[in-house]
Amino acid sequence: MDQTRLMAILEAAITAADKPLSLDRLQRLFEDEAEPPARPDIVAALNAIAAACEAPERGIELKQVASGWRFQVKEAVAPAISRLWEEKPQKYSRALLETLALIAYRQPITRGDIEQVRGVAVSSHIIKTLMERDWIQVVGHREVPGRPALYATTKTFLDYFNLKSLDELPSLKALADLDAIHPELGLEEEKTPDRQDAERGDTGDEKSS
Repeated sequence: MDQTRLMAILEAAITAADKPLSLDRLQRLFEDEAEPPARPDIVAALNAIAAACEAPERGIELKQVASGWRFQVKEAVAPAISRLWEEKPQKYSRALLETLALIAYRQPITRGDIEQVRGVAVSSHIIKTLMERDWIQVVGHREVPGRPALYATTKTFLDYFNLKSLDELPSLKALADLDAIHPELGLEEEKTPDRQDAERGDTGDEKSS
């Protein structure tokens, strides 16, 4: 297949999709072709599209994340594009980001493990928020009394933070300042839910150990 047509089809498919497209999914676009492109040809075409998007006059970039390939707004123009939405981005507490960071770097990990490191109870609200965002999931249970849930991050977590794999996480030293995890998240400086829970002796759902 001519590379120009191949690039056009791939670009259109990724633009139309509402989520990242994996190589397997992209390859299936050509099942009915007399001479479907080989996987290396698709990768080469994707790289060519990504290179073309690097031009300074382009406002989008082609990014490979854990779930596949997607177009996204370049960071340089993101502030202007954010004005399309009247609703302000949700802010997350430092407690939530600390909990997420511990799960990301020490997974699989139990709620009790997190509490031991942070020195404060982890509220049900934080775990619920992370689960609802599909940033974490239960991947098993530790074989100790009570069989506490083991938490790990998801592909959605990697996609959100523009990562292809956990190997791309920044070093722990780089995360000494939690604001560096993701500037757009913002941080609420008021008392966080888990500290409120700890002060009144409410740790939410059953505590792991």
